[in-house]
Amino acid sequence: MADEDILGNVTSPLSASALNGVNDFVSGFLSYERKAANVLVAADVDPEALLANIYAGFSWMFLEAAGAEAQARIYLDRARKVQSRANAREGLLIEQLSHWVAGDIGRVQAIGETIVDAFPRDLASVKLHQYFSFNRGDAPAMLSIAEKARAASPDNPHLLGMLAFAHEQLHALDTAEVEARKALAIKSKEPWAQHALAHVMLATGRVQEGVQFLDEAQRGWGDLNSFMYTHNWWHKALFHISLGDEAAVLDAYDNHVWGIEPDYSQDQVGAVSLLARMEVAGIDVGDRWVSVVDKLVSRASDTLQPFLTIQYLYGLARAERAEANQLMLAVEDKALTAEGLDRTVWQQVALPACRGVLAHARRDYANAVRWLSVANPRMQEIGGSHAQRDLFGQLLLDAHFKLGNWTIARQMLEMRRTWDPDGMPVNRMLRQVNLELEKQPLKAAGRSA
Repeated sequence: MADEDILGNVTSPLSASALNGVNDFVSGFLSYERKAANVLVAADVDPEALLANIYAGFSWMFLEAAGAEAQARIYLDRARKVQSRANAREGLLIEQLSHWVAGDIGRVQAIGETIVDAFPRDLASVKLHQYFSFNRGDAPAMLSIAEKARAASPDNPHLLGMLAFAHEQLHALDTAEVEARKALAIKSKEPWAQHALAHVMLATGRVQEGVQFLDEAQRGWGDLNSFMYTHNWWHKALFHISLGDEAAVLDAYDNHVWGIEPDYSQDQVGAVSLLARMEVAGIDVGDRWVSVVDKLVSRASDTLQPFLTIQYLYGLARAERAEANQLMLAVEDKALTAEGLDRTVWQQVALPACRGVLAHARRDYANAVRWLSVANPRMQEIGGSHAQRDLFGQLLLDAHFKLGNWTIARQMLEMRRTWDPDGMPVNRMLRQVNLELEKQPLKAAGRSA
């Protein structure tokens, strides 16, 4: 009888320990649990375990850092040596890893589509395809790939979580909530469904409900990897910002958002984003930028993903580090040398966004307005979620506010109140804006007198 993974996908022959490593990767990847990393040990113990080595290569590529390709190539080369044993699905996975290491994400995605069409129970491939689509801001593709797998796994909570988040990114909030609650009815601790539901609650102004929901959910986060653990706490902190609960925001940051895996890209940008949002909301963050920026210095030439780079840059500039200039030069070079779709994104979106956040961090609010006004309408193209990209809207609002552009600031604040009607920072800023606007006729009358 052929070996199968935990989802029923046939594998080439594997030892018991290698199969356990593969299953830990598949289940851990889908559930954002630390056990996914066990596949690295399994692959090192058995260099001829084909699928374990493929997934070990994937694991290195998820690091999103310079040097990951070299490490992933070690496992790719091992898989190549025993490729004659590969079944059809594994052969496609080898090619997918090869193109990922080479940086050809378009080809990675095309292969992923082929895999899911032929092997719809391969939910790890569905998840991987969503990962790349998310990084490119392609929510329709996120939904399409998950729908392809629905018939084969209609009651899988991880797939339902993927469907929920795809719908949320498409602004289909009611459908997103239905799918998320289906997932949670099957597996109450499914973290991606919890995450999708937190997005829905944030987008619909259900702030107190969001706090209560995540208060309960966080009891089951003990096995999560650093990304999912810190990111769901990041969402909880956003609710606390809206409520004006500074102590809870700082507690979330200090104990749950920053410091879990401080060398990891997603943990770093989560910290940068939350510190920036706290400052826009009027919260004194003290010296908290220091420990983050100490880790960002190594990102001074990192242009792997524009969504990450922009936030690295903001952190470096906000802490007044000279490396911000180095990273800005790297962005300008990337805008000139990138190819195809990447070149369009870097030239027309990432470059002006970087100029805008750099200006804001340096308190050059006029240039922050200038460049963020160019970039923000197209920010979806750099990836990230609506909630994550809202950082750039907040920085633009803050720049207008600091410049005294009261009419524009009022329009932006009123727009924000459509999804955060009771938010304390929003309403506090709006009160000040309205007071300033009320003064203008009085000032004009004084001048005419």
